[in-house]
Amino acid sequence: MFYISSYLRSSIDLTIRRNYFNAILSCNKIHTTSVKYNSPHKEPNNHDQNKKISLTPKQRKLIDSMIRIDQAGEIGANYIYKGQIAILGNDKKVGPIIQEMWEQEKYHLKTFDEIIPRYRVRPTFLRPLWEAAGFILGVGTAMMGKEAAMACTEAVETVIGEHYNDQLRELLHIENDDISELRKVIKQFRDDELHHLDTAVDLDAQKAPLHGPLTAIIHNGCKIAIWITSRI
Repeated sequence: MFYISSYLRSSIDLTIRRNYFNAILSCNKIHTTSVKYNSPHKEPNNHDQNKKISLTPKQRKLIDSMIRIDQAGEIGANYIYKGQIAILGNDKKVGPIIQEMWEQEKYHLKTFDEIIPRYRVRPTFLRPLWEAAGFILGVGTAMMGKEAAMACTEAVETVIGEHYNDQLRELLHIENDDISELRKVIKQFRDDELHHLDTAVDLDAQKAPLHGPLTAIIHNGCKIAIWITSRI
């Protein structure tokens, strides 16, 4: 009952949720573009140098936590889709769609694997745990059926989309070239994750058996994982 009531309190009607994300996007005035991660090894000009502002210790701590959590989240997402493909890869309807979403997650993880050393961020010590947990979750929900697999995607991507939005609001207050680039990356990845969410709903995620309790458990599990990763 705890998970059900928690989910009912935190869940938002899909239409309202989409409007919420669109409203945040409009307020932030961040334009939708296809972002490719840029190499840090370009020669700065005088204009670039003028825009370089040192981060405060508080901002540095915030960025470290953000990047560590984002990399860990993409690790978990990769292994969820890997687990789902292991079970549903041969399904002609959802197999190619899961594979397509997985390919985007691979790119997300590759990007954060490159960002980690650039920003000198300590990665999470719990990578093996998130890999195992993600794979088990992917396999487990896929074995329950296609709808349950999509319900898993719906729950996970809802949390990730909200989390990326929270990060974007924080980053808007930091004037720095490197942070501006990071903001673009996070925004693009946020849009990808919300597209995965919409795709999952379109593929009958909400028709999964025990949809409410299932997504509530996954939703709360993701929140706990974020809290742990921010500290370890």
